[in-house]
Amino acid sequence: MTVRPIDLTNAAWRKSSYSNSDGGECVEIATNLPAALPVRDSKNPHGPALLLPRPAWTAFVTALKNDLPGSV
Repeated sequence: MTVRPIDLTNAAWRKSSYSNSDGGECVEIATNLPAALPVRDSKNPHGPALLLPRPAWTAFVTALKNDLPGSV
């Protein structure tokens, strides 16, 4: 199986709205790429990114929301 890298040059990265200005422990995602949803450490923007299938990201976020106290 050949794995081809995904070009992240045009990725539009964004942090969570829960992120603070201190640059704490945050992740960033890029939602403008159709092939996958990349996730990276905001403290290491030139480091590696995890590439997740969109359904996996949706399931992850849903699970977090359902497990958080006071979540809708």
